Amino acid sequence: MLADRCGSSFILALPDDVFAIVSRSLSPRDVCNLSLCCRSLNALAASDKVWLSQCDMVGVVSAQDLVEWRKVVYSYRALCRFLVSVRSLIGIWVHQNPELGNVVYVMPGFVSVVGCRIIPQELGPLGLDDGPLLWAPVFEILSDSDGSTAFFLHGRERDIDYYYPGLLKPADRSCNVLLLEVEPRQLSNGGKMLHSKSFVHHPSEKEPSRRICRSDSGISRSQRVVGPSRSVVPFSRLAFGDRRKLLENVTSQVRFKVPNLANGPLFPRLRDDEENFRKDMVLLSERRALLMQMYKLGEGHIDWQATPGLPFDPTQKELIKKSLDHQSSCRGSLNGDEGHLQGPKRKTVAGYFKDSVKQMLWKSRSFNGNHAISKNGPSSSENKHAQLHEFLRSGDTIGLSLHASTVKLSSYRAWPNMHENRFALYKLPMRVPAAGQEYAGLWGGTFGWPPGRPTEDKPGKALFFLLLSYEESEGQRLLIATKILEGTQYVLHPNGSAMFIVKVDDPSLDPFPCDTDADSLPVDIKHAYKGEGIANGYGFRYPGSKPGSLFVIQDGLLAFIWKESRAVLTLQRLDLQELLKKGVRVPALPPIANFAYLTKSYSNVFAGFSNNANGLSSPRCVLYYP
Repeated sequence: MLADRCGSSFILALPDDVFAIVSRSLSPRDVCNLSLCCRSLNALAASDKVWLSQCDMVGVVSAQDLVEWRKVVYSYRALCRFLVSVRSLIGIWVHQNPELGNVVYVMPGFVSVVGCRIIPQELGPLGLDDGPLLWAPVFEILSDSDGSTAFFLHGRERDIDYYYPGLLKPADRSCNVLLLEVEPRQLSNGGKMLHSKSFVHHPSEKEPSRRICRSDSGISRSQRVVGPSRSVVPFSRLAFGDRRKLLENVTSQVRFKVPNLANGPLFPRLRDDEENFRKDMVLLSERRALLMQMYKLGEGHIDWQATPGLPFDPTQKELIKKSLDHQSSCRGSLNGDEGHLQGPKRKTVAGYFKDSVKQMLWKSRSFNGNHAISKNGPSSSENKHAQLHEFLRSGDTIGLSLHASTVKLSSYRAWPNMHENRFALYKLPMRVPAAGQEYAGLWGGTFGWPPGRPTEDKPGKALFFLLLSYEESEGQRLLIATKILEGTQYVLHPNGSAMFIVKVDDPSLDPFPCDTDADSLPVDIKHAYKGEGIANGYGFRYPGSKPGSLFVIQDGLLAFIWKESRAVLTLQRLDLQELLKKGVRVPALPPIANFAYLTKSYSNVFAGFSNNANGLSSPRCVLYYP
């Protein structure tokens, strides 16, 4: 009798609900392996209850949202495939430029994740609690019905919103750098291309292929078998000028105008307004279906006749129709006759693209030279960058890609030291509050007391985002508040600088200067710690400091007060998802700058957008700083 209840028989005897609970101790990979044991276990492991538990354990969205997302995918298993592929992207990403703060928060959308840039801004009359927080879309990653992914970069050119489709490369679980790259791609069997808008197709084809090869979908070029004549050249090995020009050329070719239907919400509003939430879900479902259709047709080509009425760029009706011959690229030239029309001397989009690639190849050769790399490695006088033609011949086509990778980064007080010429975003490590580290995490606030309340003489207050983290130095525990966003017109504090550093084991005896809060209630001080606050303003990468104290106030507020100037920086914990769902969307920058703004700037490059968005006061600094 006991033998009948051992092994797979015991598992099969469990009720579905019980097995779903038991399966929570397994990883998605374990469940897949279990399904390979036998047919009975295959059926059991394929049940929606099991994969609903797996989706819930991934932790990207709530159980309520999982039910809504399931309506547009084949199964919870397909949904889990998508959630696992994007969960490492969720969080806060930053870039050094502009110095006011370049904060991109990646959050769940609708069967998608969305990268939202927080705009440097002042608080409106209602303060931080009621927003609205200004934000702009950077990119989004949508799930197909089978759990595969579709990547869209957002951008705005000449007052027109565009989407730029591309490929999401498999993300590392511990990724800390998000790279925008150009990916060489190979035509699959039959001349069909993978997950991109093709610049080219073989002359023997009668028309561009319009299907995606499922067997290879989502697989990067570097992961497929490459023949001896096609060695893979990483995008990062190209010279900066070549990388920038390739991104500019690719985005100019793959873009399409945002249809009216796709210009709706990227994520639903809060559930406390059920009627509007349901309306948002309908719009989001329709928008997702349209974007996935546009992504699939012709590997990024838009079938204008099959999708009438969509307001796309007229120049794209002459989508690129000739092959970018990798052998010709290897010789440093392209077939000049391909890409030109027979008849009058007019060029198609492909012709212009090829001419630009020719020029890039010529400049790349002139810049990099033709020195061969020695077997012992390149010397400083030899070529240290890959040749552009070597990169192009790695595949039949090229397209955009988003690559979440793990690299070894140094940091200073929780702020990563960044490359100056990488089109990249860097992930900030978020510490979960725990015993002894109760104040770790993201905080937001302004200068002044009471907190977040503009006055008649100061109608707008600059919004600061600070990342609070703990370190040990010389046997002392330190609480460090790293600035990641500043809502002024001209930066007063460097990005990544410590607004204050507190010794959490050193109590402060200084009194709090105010007796009441914004509601005229007595201020209840829970704890006070000695520390130092930033001083001397901009001009120093590691500016000086002056003594002060950090006060822990009722309702979870923090207030740092500079002892000499009596300036008060008040902070509260932030729920960015909630703030963004109540926020106001503003236009994006042009696509490449929208992803990574590499130009050094000390002013608010988003000021024009934020001023016109909702009537907030101009982003000028009218506050007193220590």
